[in-house]
Amino acid sequence: MERSSGQLLTSWSESLRADFGNRAAKISAMDGDCLFSPGSAAERFLVVLNGTVRLEQTSSSGRSIVIYRVEAGQSCVMTTSCLLSGTPYSSFGYAEGNVEAYALGQNSFKSLLQDSPEFMASVFGVFSGRLVELTNVIDELLLHRVDQKLGHWLARQGSHGTIISTTHQLIAHELGTVREVVSRTLKDFERKGWISLSRGSTTLLDTHALEKLGKSN
Repeated sequence: MERSSGQLLTSWSESLRADFGNRAAKISAMDGDCLFSPGSAAERFLVVLNGTVRLEQTSSSGRSIVIYRVEAGQSCVMTTSCLLSGTPYSSFGYAEGNVEAYALGQNSFKSLLQDSPEFMASVFGVFSGRLVELTNVIDELLLHRVDQKLGHWLARQGSHGTIISTTHQLIAHELGTVREVVSRTLKDFERKGWISLSRGSTTLLDTHALEKLGKSN
């Protein structure tokens, strides 16, 4: 999530919103649709209006990890990078929920960059915010233990008594690991009294302990 970029459309001046709206078209996608995949060309600059776009990287062995999500009011920096560089996508993009977005064609995108200093500043501002987030993701993947990542992830889901209805496989997907490791770590957390496990759900019992583990070195 691009916390630093905010809501693009509402942050723009009225004249930029009008100019962008005149040049862009609205597109839609259904939940689960693949919007782009590795090797495909980027042809449109997108600003999400409703729904979420999930970006995933998949290795040759089939292991996937969620890189980031593009929420309503945000743009996808990978799409922007591909438009600017002329290189194809290197990740998958999937619709989460029914997605509506503004789509600005490649030529119109480059023209607006030249015509509007405000638009250019906005585009590269999003880049800088996302770069910080991606650096943190890489740091987590390379340096942090799975138990730390899982503790941090669980603590962010709610407080004492919160029931998380998801599978161990989906959690593993979020964390960039495998189901067996997640299941083993969750069992350890349950033995410590931090969570309670049942089929298809996890109940949080001690978010303080989970958060403390997530912040440990």
